[in-house]
Amino acid sequence: MTRLRTAALSAFGFAAFLGIWELVPWLGLVPPSILPPPSALPEAFWRELTSGIWFSSLLTSLRNYVAGLAIGCLLGVGLGILTGLWPAMEATLAWVVRALRPIPGLAWVPFAILWFGIDPAAAIFIISTGVFWISYFAALGAVRSVDRELLELADAFGFRRADRKLVKVILPAAAPGILTGVRTALGQAWMAVVAAEIFGVPGLGQRMMQASNLLASDIVVVYMATMAAAYGLIDAGFVALQSWLLRWKR
Repeated sequence: MTRLRTAALSAFGFAAFLGIWELVPWLGLVPPSILPPPSALPEAFWRELTSGIWFSSLLTSLRNYVAGLAIGCLLGVGLGILTGLWPAMEATLAWVVRALRPIPGLAWVPFAILWFGIDPAAAIFIISTGVFWISYFAALGAVRSVDRELLELADAFGFRRADRKLVKVILPAAAPGILTGVRTALGQAWMAVVAAEIFGVPGLGQRMMQASNLLASDIVVVYMATMAAAYGLIDAGFVALQSWLLRWKR
């Protein structure tokens, strides 16, 4: 399938989605107050934009998002690489991982509020907790899957020091798997942003809750669309960066 055909099909699918969405309230199947049609969103967006609330909320959420994502991914990837390199460390942490991994990010919200209060630090903590395990398991799996023959070949070519072998052989070989985990974390972090801000931390999630309490469903959809657009742009930028970093594979 050509790129043009793929793009045309994608545009058609999205237009059909918007058309069905527009028809549902127009036909009276659902009241517009519950499901506002897409045609009502530009006016709601303009009100939020001109009041300054939209830009302020977006900027605050982006700060929380970037900080939480960076901390969670750095810690997760770092620990994943270490446990992937040293089986003894993985064995030592095995039951700690089993105990903590099943706990969902939302379960940390009470502790985040107790430790940090209703503050951006609480949101950053929840976001970093949400992306930590994704990055950790991606890095662990990527390092463990590095071809043993490649390591033996590195020994034969004189890369015997652990630091040189890590930088020259293991990290490049594990990079595709690690980056895939980070890309998954990009989406997970946005979900955590909403979960964190819905409890009162300023940002998009808080504004959505305020609008929901006022039954302003059009504003709620505006902020949902804002998050979707922000994620789409960030994901597209990351895919371009990923492609550039892995250009040696082509």
